[in-house]
Amino acid sequence: MSDPLRPRASLRTAVVWDVLKDALDRRVKAAGRDALDVLDTGGGSGNFAVPVARLGHRVTVVDPSPNALFALERRAAEAGVADRIRGVQGDAHGLFQVVERGGYDAVLCHGVLEYVDDPAEGLRNAVDALRPAGTLSLLAAGLGGAVLARALAGHFTEAHRALTDPAGRWGEGDPMPRRFTAEQLTDLVTATGLQVGSIHGVRVFADLVPGVLVDTEPGAIDALRKLEAAAAEQPAFHSVATQLHVLAERD
Repeated sequence: MSDPLRPRASLRTAVVWDVLKDALDRRVKAAGRDALDVLDTGGGSGNFAVPVARLGHRVTVVDPSPNALFALERRAAEAGVADRIRGVQGDAHGLFQVVERGGYDAVLCHGVLEYVDDPAEGLRNAVDALRPAGTLSLLAAGLGGAVLARALAGHFTEAHRALTDPAGRWGEGDPMPRRFTAEQLTDLVTATGLQVGSIHGVRVFADLVPGVLVDTEPGAIDALRKLEAAAAEQPAFHSVATQLHVLAERD
C-alpha cells in the first residue's frame, strides 16, 4: 500500500520521499524533539513541504515565484497544515536576506542547483542554513538520464551534445540549464564540509516506460515503483537516472 503522506505523482517521487522521511525520523530521535524546523529552498507549491508538515514539522519554503507561493498557501490550507508552513519570496543566492543562518534541522534543496548562476554558492548557502548535525536533502537533474532519453528518441546528435556539453544541455531548445553526474554532486556536497550518506538514482525507468503501459497493465504501477526503489540504490543505475538524490549530514 502506498504511503498516504507521499506527494502526488508518487511514482516519480517515491524514492526521494522514502529516503527523506527516514532521515527526518532519525533526526527527530537524535534531536529529542517531535517537531523539526525544515527549510525547503525552491519549494514551489509544496510538493514536499506539505507532506513534511503533515508529519508534524515546521516548514519554511523559499521560492522566487509569488504564484508558486500563492499555490503553496492554498495547498497548505487544504491539507490542514497552514499553521506549520511559512512561504517567503527569495532565492538561494539571497537566502539569508529572508531566513536565519544556522536555524534549521533539515534543508531541502530540490531542483535548485540546475537554475542558479553559481551552484557551489547556492549549495553553500543551503548548508549554512543547517544547525549542527543537520541533514541536507539534495535533488538535481542527472546527466545520464537526459542522454539516454534523447538517444532512445532517435535524437543522436542531441544525445552526443548533452554528453559532451559542460552543462549537460542537448541544445538551445533544452529547457534545463544544467545537469549533473553523481560525482559532480558528491564533490559539491563534500566541498561544503558535509558527509554524503547516500546517493539514489531517481526516475531510472519511470520516464522511459510508455504511459499507456503503466495505466492499462494491472499492477504495473506498483511493480514499477518496486523496480525503481531497487534500482535507486545501485550505483550502476545512477548514470542513467533522470534525477539524482543526495542525502548528506554534518559529521
